[in-house]
Amino acid sequence: MGAVAGPEIERLVQLLARLPGLGPRSARRAALHLIKKREALMMPLSGALQVALDKVQVCKTCGNIDTQNPCTICTDPKRDPAIIVVVADVADLWALERANATQGRYHVLGATLSPLDGVGPQDLSIDALVARAHAAEVHEIILALNATVDGQTTAHYITDLLQDANVKVTRLAHGVPVGGELDYLDEGTLSAAMRQRTLF
Repeated sequence: MGAVAGPEIERLVQLLARLPGLGPRSARRAALHLIKKREALMMPLSGALQVALDKVQVCKTCGNIDTQNPCTICTDPKRDPAIIVVVADVADLWALERANATQGRYHVLGATLSPLDGVGPQDLSIDALVARAHAAEVHEIILALNATVDGQTTAHYITDLLQDANVKVTRLAHGVPVGGELDYLDEGTLSAAMRQRTLF
């Protein structure tokens, strides 16, 4: 099938198709919607993208992304400096914030250890985490990493490095999710839930 639009529109579609969750058909629909809503949507989006390009930066303390450095979370006086929550990615940090799960501070590793993908300790901000863990005000490191092989490997690696730091190292509980039905859960989740059972 030949091109149905000029190269500028095709370029817009191709760029949108690179976004996670958007395939070629969804990208075409999104592009068409943006073009139809040029004044109300495309122009403000274009401005927001330019501002993000100019102003968004990586926090030198925790690795979060923000328009200020150190980031909003690191400079918030209501945050508990005694707790550092370790996450693999900024998306995980945002998920914990949406859930209002902690008032601690964060440390973004950038990924998890994955030898198959060529991701080693030197590719993550582990050294900076170890340095932060040795600060006098830090009492607990919460490893909020995915319950995958790579996530757990990373958690064990970090735990070994924090042996000489005077901190408690904890991890997220694994088990039955809220609203979960036992019949639909996999064996690994059920066995983890049984091992980590608590008093009722």
